[in-house]
Amino acid sequence: MLTIFLAIVSGMAVGYIARNIPATRYTGKIIGVLIALLLFSLGLSVGTNEQVITNFRFIGLDAFVIAAAATLGSVLCAAWVYRKFFQKKDKES
Repeated sequence: MLTIFLAIVSGMAVGYIARNIPATRYTGKIIGVLIALLLFSLGLSVGTNEQVITNFRFIGLDAFVIAAAATLGSVLCAAWVYRKFFQKKDKES
């Protein structure tokens, strides 16, 4: 956990120092490609795991329910935060 925290903080420090360098405008595209590669390697790892493949029909429904519940919870929480803190309130005159 400490390693992850240090990686994030050091990335923030380097990003702050390099914020005026023109090449940093490509970081969004680079991050997108790296995330796609990470997801591909995750899928490759899952696909080669014999235990996961044989139990996929049992794991699939549970994973779908958990993912759907997490997504719904995130959307509801984001909507609440938006309404509470970011939506302009109409003032009665």
